Amino acid sequence: MGDRARVRAVPASARGDGCDRGSAARRARPGDRADLGGEQSAALLAELRRALLGRFGTSDEQRLDMSLRRARLVVPVRFHVVHSGSRGRVPASVVRRQVSTLNAAYGGRRGGADTGVRFRLASADWTNASDWFNDPQEYEGAMKKRLRRGGRGTLNVFTAAVGTDVLGFSTFPQWYRKHPRLDGVVIDYRALPKNADGPFDRGYTAVHEIGHWLGLLHTFQGGCVPPGDGVADTPYEAEPAEGCPTYRDTCAQRGRDPVHNFMDYGHDTCMREFTAGQGRRIRAAWAAYRSGRRGHRHADPAARRADRGVDLGTRAPGEVRSVGGSR
Repeated sequence: MGDRARVRAVPASARGDGCDRGSAARRARPGDRADLGGEQSAALLAELRRALLGRFGTSDEQRLDMSLRRARLVVPVRFHVVHSGSRGRVPASVVRRQVSTLNAAYGGRRGGADTGVRFRLASADWTNASDWFNDPQEYEGAMKKRLRRGGRGTLNVFTAAVGTDVLGFSTFPQWYRKHPRLDGVVIDYRALPKNADGPFDRGYTAVHEIGHWLGLLHTFQGGCVPPGDGVADTPYEAEPAEGCPTYRDTCAQRGRDPVHNFMDYGHDTCMREFTAGQGRRIRAAWAAYRSGRRGHRHADPAARRADRGVDLGTRAPGEVRSVGGSR
């Protein structure tokens, strides 16, 4: 993603997706945790197939989707604002705006397919910790150990000063079993919607990183070499998009490059869609890794409260200010 290549970060022990939005283009580069090698991405896809086969007797995502899909998938979100004094201390209104942006993107309201995923804000808290804020990758373990709440089906989002080149990082659902305390998504506070000027000011960094958390790979994964991202209706592309190209076709396989897909690296003004296949992949990965043991849609008890909304009213400020969620 252009100036802020979206780099996804994963635990130090299980480096995951880091989206590098480099200076002029989001080119995959060393340190981008989401820039997986061919063997790594193939291993993630193979693991998903094994998990689906073992749990449901089939790895056919379309067949599985037809048998399992019922109500929308509601994901409880626990939002952690890490700041250093006033720097990075975004207000509750920006938190709410980011969740609304997630729902619009995953609901197909920007174009493309409705993935069937919705997000409900379960809680938000503010933590004044300069070390965590200024170097969230270095202090990832300590930060998440202290702040992370909920189980495998709870999305924990952390905001801090991730960087100007690397705007965010995430874990994949396949990693939860071995690294549950590191599960979650970290976003640069300047990439939140309307929180700063620039090409990444619409909140789509979070959309992109959460795509990884839900099981999606980059659309340019593996370039023109199969299986790519493993999703049939996202055409192959040789490399990440830069800026917002009007037309690009970099691979011999059928279809133009998916430069408007949220899992590419374009500027926020360029990104607007998920595909139906990506929606099926998300629901399959959720069924395999994030649903409750009995198939419950809410793995976090707070999700039911989140469905009723969260009160982000004011409270006395402190080192850690918790708003909403369990009390």
